[in-house]
Amino acid sequence: MAEKQLGSASFALARPVTVLGWGNIVGKKEGEGPLGGLFDQISQDSYFGEQTWEKAESAMQRQAVSAALERSGQPASALTALFGGDLMNQCIATSYAARSLNVPLFGLYGACSTMAESMALAALLIDGGFADFAGAVASSHFCTAERQYRTPLEYGGQRTPNAQWTATACGAVVLAREGSGPYISHVTVGKVVDRAIKDPNNMGAAMAPAAYDTISTHLSDTGRSAGFYDLIVTGDLGKLGSRVLKELFRQDGMELNNHNDCGLMLFDLQRQDVHCGGSGCGCSAAVLTALLLEQVKQGKLHNILFCATGALHSPTALGQGESIPGICHAVAITDTP
Repeated sequence: MAEKQLGSASFALARPVTVLGWGNIVGKKEGEGPLGGLFDQISQDSYFGEQTWEKAESAMQRQAVSAALERSGQPASALTALFGGDLMNQCIATSYAARSLNVPLFGLYGACSTMAESMALAALLIDGGFADFAGAVASSHFCTAERQYRTPLEYGGQRTPNAQWTATACGAVVLAREGSGPYISHVTVGKVVDRAIKDPNNMGAAMAPAAYDTISTHLSDTGRSAGFYDLIVTGDLGKLGSRVLKELFRQDGMELNNHNDCGLMLFDLQRQDVHCGGSGCGCSAAVLTALLLEQVKQGKLHNILFCATGALHSPTALGQGESIPGICHAVAITDTP
C-alpha cells in the first residue's frame, strides 16, 4: 500500500523538502512590470546575447539555473538530476541548456504547468531517498512561442482581447533534503481536463477547469480548506481564466478570495498591452522565484498552493479539429517543516 499517497492524486512528503536556492531572468517588458525590481536579471536584448531567439531561451535557462545554484551554495555537480522544460518543439531550450550545464536531465513537457510539474518530481525524488539535491527549471520566450503557436512576428497579426502575452522569462530552483526553508510539503498531480474549448486565443478558459479540478482534489485529499492557504496562486489563467475558476468554485458554494494568478501579477494590465495577462511556463516560474518564495522565506506568507496550469495543444492538433486539453499540477509550500 502506498504510504505517502493521500486520496486519489496527492502525496504527503515524509519530510518536507527544502527550496534551497532560486533564480530568475526576464526580458525588457517583464522588467517594466510591477515586479521589475525583484528579478535577478533583466535583459534589454530579446536575443540575450545570442543569434536566435531559440538560443536566447537556452541562455535564459543556463543563467537562471546558475543563479539558483549560486544562491544554494551548491555546484552543478551536486544535482542528482535537473527536471525542466519549455514550450518549444522537443524542449530544445532545456536540452541545449542542460548540455552546457552538464547535469543529468529529465526533460518535461507540461506546457505552462511545467514549473510545478518539475518541482513536484524533484521533490518526490528527494523524498524517496534517491537524491540529496535536485533542480527544477521552466522557461518561455515571447518570440519563440509566437513563431511556433501562432504567426511569426513579421506577419503582424492582431491579438484578440481574450489573448494572453507569452512571458519572456525563466525561473529555476534547487531543492535539498536539508535546509531552513521554504519547504515543499505536498504535491497533487493533475489530470487532463477538456471542456471542448477550441480557441487558441482563449487558453485561460481552456485551463481553468483543470485548475478547478486539481485544487478541489488537493483540498479533498489533504482534508484542508481553501482558507488554510494564505494564497492559492495559479499560473497562468489570466484575467478571463481566473474569473472562470472563481465562478466554478462559487457554484460549489465557495468564494476563492485568497486566489491570485501569476499572469495577472507579472504585468500591469492597465499600463502594458498584454490584454488578459501573461502566460508561458516562464511566467509562473519567474513570479514564484522572484516574489513568492521570498515572501515565504520572510514569513509574509506562511502557506501557499502553487498551481501551474498548462494548455496541452499544438497547431497540428488544432488544425485537425481537436480541442485544447488543460492540466494543472499543485505544490504546497510552507515556511515551517
